[in-house]
Amino acid sequence: MAETEEGRVPPEGFEVSRSRGPFTTRNGPVFRAIDKDDPRSGIWVLDRHCNSMGFMHGGMVSSFADGALAWAVWHATRKMSVTLKLSTSFFGTIRPDDWLEAHPEVLSVHDGIVQVHARLLVGGDKLAARADGTFRALRRTAK
Repeated sequence: MAETEEGRVPPEGFEVSRSRGPFTTRNGPVFRAIDKDDPRSGIWVLDRHCNSMGFMHGGMVSSFADGALAWAVWHATRKMSVTLKLSTSFFGTIRPDDWLEAHPEVLSVHDGIVQVHARLLVGGDKLAARADGTFRALRRTAK
C-alpha cells in the first residue's frame, strides 16, 4: 500500500481515490475500495478535519458522506451525478486518527433520480453517522 502525504496507509482493500476534484483533493485524501464491485469509501480523520472541540466537523462528515454517496451512485449507474438532497444524522463523535468508512446502499434508480443511503462507521463497526441522499444522474458518463 502506498503511503499518503500524511504518512497514512489505508486499510487492506482500499487505495487513494483517483477520481477526486479540487475540493476533495484539498480536504482528503479519500480512499475507495479496490474491488470494482465494492462502493465503500474511507477517510483517515486528520486534525484539519476537526472542529475546536477536537472531533470531526459536521460539515466535513457531511462532505465525506456526499462524496461517498455519489460514488455509490456512479457504481449503480456508471454516470456522474449531482446532489439534490443530503441529510446527515450524527450518533457519536469521530476523532483524529479514526478511520471513517462509508457503507452505501443504492435504494432506487428511477428516471435518473437515485435514492441512496450510507452508514458511516468508525473502525469498521461503530456507527457514528448516517447519510441519506437524492441524486440526479447526468447524461455525461465519467471519464
